Amino acid sequence: MKISTIKELLKAEIVCCEDMLEHEVFSACGSDMMSDVLAYVKDQAVLLTGLVNSQVIRTAEMMDMNCIVFVRSKMPTAEMIELAKDSGIVLLATPKRMYEACGILYSNGLVGNRVKNV
Repeated sequence: MKISTIKELLKAEIVCCEDMLEHEVFSACGSDMMSDVLAYVKDQAVLLTGLVNSQVIRTAEMMDMNCIVFVRSKMPTAEMIELAKDSGIVLLATPKRMYEACGILYSNGLVGNRVKNV
């Protein structure tokens, strides 16, 4: 799914890196716990979160993510925006809550990573 489609589906505001909206993402995850993102996310993914600190950008950078969507109208700090620009990570902000935003993306074909049953 193109990031521009995510923007439209979530009625999101572009915070930075508008020139990268045509990039593709293949999976998504929603979490405020960056340790879970590090442990369970594979492939290039979009991260949906309500957490607003620079660790979110650092985590996305480590995981080669292309896009972060801040839910509940949360807005990143100026420092976070600069880090995202330097890393080429699109930042979006939506008024939707995490549950709704994840559901919209999932129902429109953006899947999560498959977890094997242990």
